[in-house]
Amino acid sequence: MILASVKRFENLLMTNGPTTTQSSHDPYAALRSPGFRLFLTGNVLSVIGMQMQTVAVGWEIYKRTESNLALGLVGLVQFVPVIALALSAGRAADRLPRKWIVMSAMAVISLAALGLAWASARQGDLILTYVCLFVIGVARAFQQPAKASLVPLIVPAERFSNAVTWNTGGFHLASVLGPAFSGLLIAGTGGATLVYILDAFVALGFVAMLAFVRIQPQASAGDSSGIQALAAGISFLWRNQIILGAITLDMFAVLLGGATTLLPVFAEDILGVGPSGLGWLRTAPAVGALSMSVLLAYRPPLERAGRALLWSVAGFGAATILFGLSPYFWGSLALLFLTGALDNISVVIRHTLVQVLTPNELRGRVSAVNGLFISASNELGGFESGFVAYLFGPLISVVSGGVGTILVVIAVAIGWPQLRRYGRLGSGPESA
Repeated sequence: MILASVKRFENLLMTNGPTTTQSSHDPYAALRSPGFRLFLTGNVLSVIGMQMQTVAVGWEIYKRTESNLALGLVGLVQFVPVIALALSAGRAADRLPRKWIVMSAMAVISLAALGLAWASARQGDLILTYVCLFVIGVARAFQQPAKASLVPLIVPAERFSNAVTWNTGGFHLASVLGPAFSGLLIAGTGGATLVYILDAFVALGFVAMLAFVRIQPQASAGDSSGIQALAAGISFLWRNQIILGAITLDMFAVLLGGATTLLPVFAEDILGVGPSGLGWLRTAPAVGALSMSVLLAYRPPLERAGRALLWSVAGFGAATILFGLSPYFWGSLALLFLTGALDNISVVIRHTLVQVLTPNELRGRVSAVNGLFISASNELGGFESGFVAYLFGPLISVVSGGVGTILVVIAVAIGWPQLRRYGRLGSGPESA
């Protein structure tokens, strides 16, 4: 039964259909745009800094408190701004120049990273650390919808799916390098201060590169009020069941199945590998995701994207269960590699659906809602993982989350048949 499921998933990835051939596919289409190359390079730098900071914050807080709940609060303080500012951030991305929103947000993130460095060097009350993380959450709340809806203004529509693949691959390349660098720096210096300083500098690097990116004219969102603007975005999502099903699947699946928040616990108390091992544990999912990004870039768009999305998330849940049960470091690395590879399929499909099926004048608001779902699945999911671990232990937290992910996939497959039937990735709603 398991072998049959694996074979079926393989067919979903490898079947190209009669309308697409490997010879006609250009895997470097998006990279031929100079503006996208600048955007991608700056984004990779900023994500390296973000990933370094994430590892450093988790290590430092757990080292000082040995509290699962304190780790969970890291996600919570960054998620609260996303909820509070979703309307304002999405509306801003549709009314103001998206490039300048991203640049301003990255400048604020740079300043907050310097605040983290100062707090780490002083080793004082952790309240300052949480304040800086809250500020970073505010900046990311505005950055996310603007950055996501900026890419369609940099590359032509026919190259967008390829741009999403390379952008996701760049993200995961940075996610490979960031945690590894962070773990080595923490182990070498005995603290996290230098990590935060480097994060501040690479954030400014993204600002500098983005300043030279030329973008297409941005469609106006009109003069509707804030409530009307929010209603327009929600109304569009409610009508487009494909997008709604995809982001709902991601939200609840990763909210339940994410194990990354508890990796400091697994590294210290279960696997006994210390900060260097923690860096490699954080890197393993990104290595898997990067490998899958390269595979997806070199093959034509998925022909049965809806089914591939459901199967990839189900596989993510199964790999999460096995990770929670693994007592061996190398086995845990392999399973985290698998979660990253499967999650990358989900990310590429979902991001492509959100941008391709949404009109440009609504992309900021729809991207803000999508960002809300992403943050819920990551930051709020981190709090959920930490809280369940606080009550029942880390093993039960991870395993039960993986089981919940699989149940969510079943529910979405039944409740959103339009998503299950969606065809070629990057095509319009008529492919469903």
